[in-house]
Formats: sequence, structure tokens, C-alpha cells
Amino acid sequence: MSDAVVTSAKSSDAPQTRVQIALRKPGFLIGAVIIGFSALLALFPSFFAPYDPNFIDYLAVRQPPSWAHPFGTDMLGRDALSRVIHAYTVNMQMAILATVFALTIGVTVGALVGYYRGVADMIFGRVVDAVITFPFLVLVIAVVAVLGPGLINMYIAITLVGWVYYARLMRAEVIAQMGNDYASAGIVMGYSDRRIIFRHLLPNAITPVIVYWMTDMALAILLGSSLGYLGLGAQPPQAEWGVLIAEGRNFITTAWWLSLMPGIAIVITGLGFSLIGDGLADLLRPRG
Repeated sequence: MSDAVVTSAKSSDAPQTRVQIALRKPGFLIGAVIIGFSALLALFPSFFAPYDPNFIDYLAVRQPPSWAHPFGTDMLGRDALSRVIHAYTVNMQMAILATVFALTIGVTVGALVGYYRGVADMIFGRVVDAVITFPFLVLVIAVVAVLGPGLINMYIAITLVGWVYYARLMRAEVIAQMGNDYASAGIVMGYSDRRIIFRHLLPNAITPVIVYWMTDMALAILLGSSLGYLGLGAQPPQAEWGVLIAEGRNFITTAWWLSLMPGIAIVITGLGFSLIGDGLADLLRPRG
């Protein structure tokens, strides 16, 4: 009886111990604070922004940072701080929508290919070779150029290219899990392929994919901002960090704040996702 109580206590303490380990890491806490605050700005930009981001004031054109306009104003007299805050909505949306579909497709395909192998695995290998031969950004730009500029087409382009990386990682993890006893036991007991894949293999193989997803969100923001800068992502007058940097590039010597402030927002938000990814890697790592 006492042994059972001790075993139960240990099992109930294990999840709490993992959380405590993560919370003791300053990087994870900093990342959580950054992304939490970024989410608030994205959800309620009008609450935090002091002005309408599209309000034009020709009497306040390219004013430097001041108490009235902490981030200065742009070439049309619009408040730069308000535009950076409202851009959080678009850029956080990029982080989610540009990766979640690639994640879903990639995890599904990778799990199926890793389980069945054979011809499907061979075909998948050729697809991976074809995709990774070219730089990721070049492929995305090529697809967006065909589909046309805009956020929807950018999401489609990133999904068409990005799912391969998730699938490759998921395939490798499923193959590794197939060597464990529980997978063999499921086959011997006559479980359906669907049950073995999605109820047993996938939950045990998903951890590295989730960690990669956090990092990929940071890359999605950087990629979306790059496409916005090139005129292939969000379109003016929509407030988006890449668009804001592009608008300020012609005034870099006289109005440096126009490009600097959205650039800092990109770096800080990307850092937040990266720190959370590192913290999750420690939190979800198997422990003996």
C-alpha cells in the first residue's frame, strides 16, 4: 500500500517538476513575457495605440521622437508608434497562419510516410530533394510571383514549401518510435493503422516538431516582413513591419526612426519565439 502511495506521489509530482524546471530558466520566462505582451498588442491594438494608424497630419510630417509621438511620425504625419502597434496584428497573424497549415500537412504526411515506408517513402524522398535544393526564400518568392502579391498568396506559398520540412522531421521521429516495444505490441494486438499512427506514434514523436514550430514562427515573421519589404506581402497602407521599413528606407538619413522602430519590433518578437522554443525543448525533453 505504501509503495503504491509513493508511486502515485512521484507520478503526480513529475509534471510539476518539469514546469518548475522551465520556470527557473530566465530565457523561457523572458520569451513568455515577450510573446504574451505581443499577443495583447495584436489582439487589442486600438487600446494601446495613442492615435489612429492611418490618420494623416501634414503639419507633423517626419517629426523625430517626442513626448507627443514617442516613435516619431512618417512622411504623411502618421504616428509611427501607432502603426508599429497595429502591425502586431498582421505580423502575429503571419506567425500563426504561415506555419499552422504547413505544420498540419507536414505532420500528417510525415507520420504516414514514416509508418508505411515503401514507395511512398521513396517518392517523398525525391520531393524533399527537389525542395531543399533551392533556398527557401527563393521558392516562396517564386510562388508568390506566380500567384500575385498579398497576404493570402503569401500564406499559400509558405505552406506549399514549408510542409516538407515538418514532414521530414516527423518522418524521422516516427521511424525512431517504430523501434519501441509499444509500437510492435500495437501491431501484434491487431490495432488499426490509424490508431497506431495517431494515438500512439504521433503523440510520442511530436515533441521535436512543436519545438521546431516555435522557431519557425520567428522565421515566418522575418519572412513575411521581407516579402512586405519587397512588395510581395502586405500592401500599403496596411501597417506591417516590412512595409513600414520599406516606407522609411528613402529617409534613412533624415528620419531614421521610420525603419529602426519596426526593425526592433521584428527582432524582439522573433527573440521571444526563439526563447520559448528553447524552453520547450528543455521542458519536453525525456528524462530518466
